[in-house]
Amino acid sequence: MSKKKLLSRVRRIKGQSIALENVLEGEPDCMAVLQQVAAIKGAVNGLMKEVLEGHLREHLGAENLSQEERAEEVEQVISVLKSYLK
Repeated sequence: MSKKKLLSRVRRIKGQSIALENVLEGEPDCMAVLQQVAAIKGAVNGLMKEVLEGHLREHLGAENLSQEERAEEVEQVISVLKSYLK
């Protein structure tokens, strides 16, 4: 997982959030608000996918993990996914 790539995604989300704030400060058009919210959601989902994939490959894919350590990692990922998907 590339730190530069992740920071780029975070900055894009930040820019989209600022754009949404600017729309809401003016005379908000419902479609403009919906489009910004959809863009932010898509960007956050993309960030989550990148981080999750990197974690799974680097941590759960590690050959030196014991069965107990691997089970704990799986439980941690499941916990995060449950809170993310609420």
